[in-house]
Amino acid sequence: MNTFSPEDFNALIRARRSVFPKDYTGEKVDDAIIHQMIENANWAPTHKLTEPWRFVIFSGEGLKTLAAFQSECYKTVTQANGTFKEERYRALQIKPMESSHIIAVGMKRDEKKSLPEWEELGAVFCAIENIYLTATAYGVGCYLSTGGITNFEEAKSFFGLGKDDKLLGFIHVGLPKATPTQGKRKPVQEKTKWITA
Repeated sequence: MNTFSPEDFNALIRARRSVFPKDYTGEKVDDAIIHQMIENANWAPTHKLTEPWRFVIFSGEGLKTLAAFQSECYKTVTQANGTFKEERYRALQIKPMESSHIIAVGMKRDEKKSLPEWEELGAVFCAIENIYLTATAYGVGCYLSTGGITNFEEAKSFFGLGKDDKLLGFIHVGLPKATPTQGKRKPVQEKTKWITA
C-alpha cells in the first residue's frame, strides 16, 4: 500500500486556484510539466473504463492557429445569428497569446457502452481537476475557460470531436507572477447532512 502525507495532500487541495492570463509572467511552461498534467488527467475515475477525455494542446505557433480558428468560427456563427460583437472577435484573436499553453478539453462518447452522458462528463471534469492539482504541485497557474466557441457545434470537428461529443472548454496555462491568494469557502457543515441511524 502506498503511503502519502495527508497533510501535504490537504494543503495541495486547498492551494489550488484558478490563475488567469493577466496574472501570468509571459514565460513558457516546460512541456514536461504539461505532459505530466495530461498524464495525471488520464488517471481520473472512469466508469467502465471509457476514458472519455480528449485533449488538444496548443503552444508556440499553435496558439496562433487556435486564435485564428476560434475568432473566425465565432465570426461565422455569430454573424449568421445576429449576435456578432467586434470586441469579442478581437479578444479571441489576442487572448491565446497571453498563455504559455492552451489545452482544449473534449468529451468523447463511447459508442459501445451506453453510459449516461452525465457520467462521461463527470469523468472528464475529474480529469480536469487532476490537471489543476498537478499544475498547483508544480507551481504553475491555470484556469478553465468555458466561454468563446465552447458551445458552438461548428467548432467540434476542429478538435476531433463528433456530433455526440462535447467541447467542454479551454485550460489556459502559464507561470504565475505571484503565489495565488488564499481561497475561501463557506463551512462544509452548511452543505452536509449526516445520517447515522
